[in-house]
Amino acid sequence: MSPQPQSSPAPELTQLPTWLKRPIGKASELSRVQKIIKQRQIHTICEEGRCPNRGECYAQGTATFLLMGPTCTRSCAFCQVDKGHAPMALDPEEPRKVAESVQLLGLRYVVLTSVARDDLPDQGAAWFVQTMAAIRAICPETQIEVLTPDFWGGPEPQRQQYQRLATVVGAGPACFNHNIETVQRLQGPVRRGAKYERSLDVLRQVKAIDSSVPTKSGLMLGHGETEAEVIEALADLRAVACDRITLGQYMRPSLAHRPVQHYWTPEAFERLGAMATTMGFAHVRSGPLVRSSYHAGEA
Repeated sequence: MSPQPQSSPAPELTQLPTWLKRPIGKASELSRVQKIIKQRQIHTICEEGRCPNRGECYAQGTATFLLMGPTCTRSCAFCQVDKGHAPMALDPEEPRKVAESVQLLGLRYVVLTSVARDDLPDQGAAWFVQTMAAIRAICPETQIEVLTPDFWGGPEPQRQQYQRLATVVGAGPACFNHNIETVQRLQGPVRRGAKYERSLDVLRQVKAIDSSVPTKSGLMLGHGETEAEVIEALADLRAVACDRITLGQYMRPSLAHRPVQHYWTPEAFERLGAMATTMGFAHVRSGPLVRSSYHAGEA
């Protein structure tokens, strides 16, 4: 049975289901990636977001790079990334450092994401492009997926958003990912500073700019959504021609974050994944530990 809607967050579910427990990974396999990242003073969402899969991904020599520093200008209630104070100035060497890391790790497929940088004139769109160019200069065979914020803001937000999206799409990413994160009813309490329709419009505009670029989005379940609401969100994504979808379980990173209201079972994720495939998504990843970039290159 699907969880029922709740008007306010429920108390934290303290008992972690067995299917959400996984080995941390071998220290030797973890240290190689961590050493490369720390030596260059760059960031990954694997560490900043405390991803449960980082042991597996690091063992495979993969990572999702977090651009433009570790501090976000938004304040989403689910996210572990640092927030609440001024972000650091951009490191002009970051694109080169990320490219070197990609080369050292021998990555054939890399995901670039970023914090929201509402303080920057173009909110970081050109920074994505600079980093993509730096990677291609030394790793021309590496495919690059981008996982971007909504690029919304400024005196003419709609026009400027389109221009920023066109900047990134024009650089030819292998996939353009932008997450709606949760169902429409829960956007306010979960995604402070973001909007459901605005995120759908990001994906719609990417297809309008270049229909050949695959688009992708993701939802975290466990905030109190019903199965019917999840299916509605999937339908909304297909209505804007979203090609790929990830469905995973929200896990509360600290007591300062929104409590988990429901743990969906592996069987429920399997059922939702089958529904998403039936609805026409070309690539579906659905499981408790699935995250936006998990096995991204397999698509």
